[in-house]
Amino acid sequence: MKIAVEGCVHGHLDDIYATLQHLERVENVKIDLLICCGDFQAIRNEDDMESLACPPKYRSMNSFWKYYAGVERAPYPTIFVGGNHEASNYLWDLYYGGFVAPNIYFLGFAGVVKFGGVRIAGLSGIYKEGDYRKGHFERYPYDPSDLRSVYHVREYDVNKLLQLQGAIDVFVSHDWPRGVVKHAPQRDVEQLLRHKPFFRKEVEQDILGSTPGKELLHKLKPEYWFSAHLHTKFAAVIHHPNKKATKFLALDKCLPRRNFLQVFDVADTDSPLEFTYDDDWLAITRAHHPQMPLSRRPVQWYHVELEPHRVWVRKRLAEKGSTIPTKFIQTAPPYEPNKPGGRVGKSSGHQRNPQTVAFLELLDLPYLLDSEPQSTPWQQQALSQAAADPDEIPLDDEDAEEKAVVPDDIDELEASRDPDEIELPDDENEASL
Repeated sequence: MKIAVEGCVHGHLDDIYATLQHLERVENVKIDLLICCGDFQAIRNEDDMESLACPPKYRSMNSFWKYYAGVERAPYPTIFVGGNHEASNYLWDLYYGGFVAPNIYFLGFAGVVKFGGVRIAGLSGIYKEGDYRKGHFERYPYDPSDLRSVYHVREYDVNKLLQLQGAIDVFVSHDWPRGVVKHAPQRDVEQLLRHKPFFRKEVEQDILGSTPGKELLHKLKPEYWFSAHLHTKFAAVIHHPNKKATKFLALDKCLPRRNFLQVFDVADTDSPLEFTYDDDWLAITRAHHPQMPLSRRPVQWYHVELEPHRVWVRKRLAEKGSTIPTKFIQTAPPYEPNKPGGRVGKSSGHQRNPQTVAFLELLDLPYLLDSEPQSTPWQQQALSQAAADPDEIPLDDEDAEEKAVVPDDIDELEASRDPDEIELPDDENEASL
């Protein structure tokens, strides 16, 4: 099975798919899956643009809306995690994961699925120490501060991923795990710093990248880890104490003459090439659902015995099936390019996505995403029962590590400090490997 990996998408799906189709013709190969490492920009209409944390000069409808509207269909099964340039209102509706358009699957704020037997885990967003221990308090419409904090990684989602058992084939994140630079040859590090000289301080102080990403890397030990965010290609191999190794690769954004795409092979399996649920992840999601933090208060994480939930999930999937439903329903009107300004009217607020509703019904869980930014009565009762758990994991605010100084907006940083920044012309329809 051949899997293609893309760095930052920035809405240029047409260019990425065209590149893969060109590659198939030239190399006489068949691509089975596309993995995208964030800044996907699943913008359905101009109203979604208001939920995009992005400098005005980078705001554009681009091409995703055509796949959402059904004007085009993704020629490859596509899976992605969120970055820091996203239509956060739409992705919040699919917090647990789901199809943002036919054949295009969002892995969720954190998630694990299988495709053709390949186990793919991922974490959306970027790490900012100041927001890490907060809950998901942001609600649409976002104020300027919430527009940025909504895509910051939260401890609750990371803790769920840390409960995973078994081998992970592929892990996908937007920002890099902290410390991966130390695992590359020095010549590659120097080449990185020649290309991105403004990261030298972070590299020398070993604060480049995500602290929770580092924790996940060394706990889960995936075979591959793919990232983007810093708009450069960089590879490393992380050797773990148990003789396992993780091959790390970061890729650039989709622009001409940039290294934004890589194809790799995985062993063929007898599994059909479709997205299926990961039973371990479903059990973890079900077990920790009462702890989902919906306020600014620090996460209160309690140990939960997972085995009863694993048994419940396995029985449920035996009854319902493990294939992720592919039925797609639009939850907002698509962009209309022939309409003046393409406007489709203002959104009325949070929309319950049928996929999310069905997912929670599968796990017999209540819907919380449109709750007020505080604990619900259902959560309060569940947490009060867990409060007496002797295995509670305490939180210590004094343990916070030094905050990395890499800003949220790499685009703006590059534009102001990198004289080699390449703008994508409006009439540029081709991208290159």
